[in-house]
Amino acid sequence: MPNMQGMTMGPADHAYADGSGTSRNPGNDGAMKGVHVATGDWMVMLHGYALGVYTNQGGPRGDRQAFVGSMAMLTGTRDFGGARLQLRSMLSLEPAMGARGYPNLFATGETADGAAQLTDRQHPHDLFMELAARIDIDTAKGSLFLYGGPVAEPALGPSAFMHRASAQYQPLSPITHHWFDSTHISYGVVTGGYATAHWQIEASGFRGREPDQYRWNIERPSLDSWSVRATWTPSPVWAVQVSHGRLKSPEQLEAARDEARTTASVQYAAHGVSALFAFSNKHILPGRVLTAWLAEANWDVDRHHTLFARAENVANDELFPNPLDPLHDRKVRVGKLEGGYAYRLRFVGPFDLALGGALGVYAKPAILDAAYGHFPVSFSLFAKVSLGH
Repeated sequence: MPNMQGMTMGPADHAYADGSGTSRNPGNDGAMKGVHVATGDWMVMLHGYALGVYTNQGGPRGDRQAFVGSMAMLTGTRDFGGARLQLRSMLSLEPAMGARGYPNLFATGETADGAAQLTDRQHPHDLFMELAARIDIDTAKGSLFLYGGPVAEPALGPSAFMHRASAQYQPLSPITHHWFDSTHISYGVVTGGYATAHWQIEASGFRGREPDQYRWNIERPSLDSWSVRATWTPSPVWAVQVSHGRLKSPEQLEAARDEARTTASVQYAAHGVSALFAFSNKHILPGRVLTAWLAEANWDVDRHHTLFARAENVANDELFPNPLDPLHDRKVRVGKLEGGYAYRLRFVGPFDLALGGALGVYAKPAILDAAYGHFPVSFSLFAKVSLGH
């Protein structure tokens, strides 16, 4: 499922492939897989997946759960001769799994059941993941573009994790999700930029507040935050981005605090390997600074066999939300290493099937042993059905 979000046609040398929102992935990750149908002057694309997972997260604070992640995309593209218009929609039925999402040890971010902070769990995505449009107008050496809509993604961070080939068979979200790509569902986005085959410079206005726990609706859009991003794609093998944003009141439970976020990432794609290395600096204003590192890789050994891995290290101060807990607001650095295997095969018609599993281990300071155990181990089993070969 590489480059799921890619909608535009890349340049002649395929130096890049489109990622989520207006982000870029390496060109070798390829164009988006899906069903393409020409109807009149429009090219219509349909893509999606259903990911069934059973996860058992270890230690005293771990939990076990079976859940289904999902996404469906419908996009229309039309060429006007010197200009191209894209209409995008992306939906998910993940709200059906409940407001608390699924277990994911050391993951934090967003809320459920009113004012309850999600800890050691990953929130579900909203029903409306994208409702947006993009227009590109050719210039002498590149193109000007304008992108946005009531539900869209601003120019901040690398392509979202479910749209990266390096993470396509990872059964769980990264525990660093809220450091790198938590803005991939934003209610209200306007992005403008200039693009060539090897460079893209862009800026966004968007709503900084993360989605609330009511995930079936469209929240009120606004443009109270901003971001800028520069991306360099020197060849189909590499994609390098640096971005910075100022987010207005992103956390529902800390409405008085803004956030300054800076990210940098390098992506690689060649010889069946897709990889990412990224850094994020999250400055909660005023005061604390929380940093994160992320590395992930996917290796398609051959037509059927895939190996994948992800390593993360993050400074987090949200693991103990109870104000009476002695570790409340204590910043601790934790790490996670997860690796796995997927067996890929043709399923039915235009669908592919991947069956696999992953094993995760953690590094943490001794002060967390009472809460998390000395050496928690987690595992997940999954079956993923994707539309498009």
